[in-house]
Amino acid sequence: MSSSMITLALSKGRIFDETLPLLAAAGIEVLEDPEKSRKLILPTNLPNVRVVLVRATDVPTYVEYGGADLGVTGKDTLIEHGGQGLYQPLDLRIAKCRVSVAVRNDFDYAQAVKKGSRLKVATKYTSIARDFFAAKGVHVDMVKLYGSMELAPLIGLADAIVDLVSTGNTLKANHLVEVERIMDISSHLVVNQAALKLKQAPLRRIIDAFASAIPADKN
Repeated sequence: MSSSMITLALSKGRIFDETLPLLAAAGIEVLEDPEKSRKLILPTNLPNVRVVLVRATDVPTYVEYGGADLGVTGKDTLIEHGGQGLYQPLDLRIAKCRVSVAVRNDFDYAQAVKKGSRLKVATKYTSIARDFFAAKGVHVDMVKLYGSMELAPLIGLADAIVDLVSTGNTLKANHLVEVERIMDISSHLVVNQAALKLKQAPLRRIIDAFASAIPADKN
């Protein structure tokens, strides 16, 4: 059974919801709502396809080590993971947002990032942040956080945060302002390289169906 089973790793929330139309294009329908079910393995209408629910940051790891044959994950997560051992055939153009730098409204960011200066940055995207500020010639002291990033500048834990921004409403509500856009983010399909050889036909069918159903880029 397991040798023919196709396992897709998804995270709950926006990525899951926006992947559903792509799955439909491949003739795959998830039979349970992840928000209502406590199950971590969800059946589909196809007996040889299942969905596993994992943390967004763990999707590349599950796929790399064969816990899943393929998965959908943000470009931000892929960069932090490094993408080792993963085939990345498609930018799915879903779950779009951006990685940005934000500071308190009253913080003089322009002065703080003069070449050779030092900045304390709170983020879970340490690789992205380090590379960005290194290119500007700014030394950074990194404070790694996994949530409630907006709190860090408000209580003096950091001068700036590097985080995902979608609408910017959370920043505004916490008296923060977006000062630099580092990169645009969307979700990508990742595939285990060994699985692509062993289960080539069924995986190719899914990849091709996803490719044909990718939403048009409106930007």
